[in-house]
Amino acid sequence: MRADVVALARGWLGTPYHHQASLKGVGCDCLGLIRGVYVEACGQPAETPPPYSRDWAEASARETMIEAAGRYFTPIDPDAAEPGDVLIFRLRPGAMAKHCAIISSAPGIRPADAPLRMIHAIEGAPVCEVHITPWWRRRIAAAFRFPD
Repeated sequence: MRADVVALARGWLGTPYHHQASLKGVGCDCLGLIRGVYVEACGQPAETPPPYSRDWAEASARETMIEAAGRYFTPIDPDAAEPGDVLIFRLRPGAMAKHCAIISSAPGIRPADAPLRMIHAIEGAPVCEVHITPWWRRRIAAAFRFPD
């Protein structure tokens, strides 16, 4: 399943960023990417989120993204996360978690000194695969595994 999730996520590479969208090749945001891959991998619809602003997490003061992920995915220790797992990030220390990505590679798959990589959508760029740098690692709030 993990390799399938990574392959499906890579199929979204180049999809333009579009807030609140989830349509491969047309537009998505980080949540739309995860929702789209979930539909492709699991064959069932993902929850449709209510309309949300760019500052939705700050306005709600709830861990909405982590709560929603827990309804569809299995929570795991972030240190145990592997390719195909979902990471959720806090973009600022102490802020609500509001960014997500799929791990695409890990040591053992590539040379041991190679950093982890992730596939994500972020404003101003198309869906891309990037290194999980120390900046991103410090911001991991939770990790989840796709259902079997």
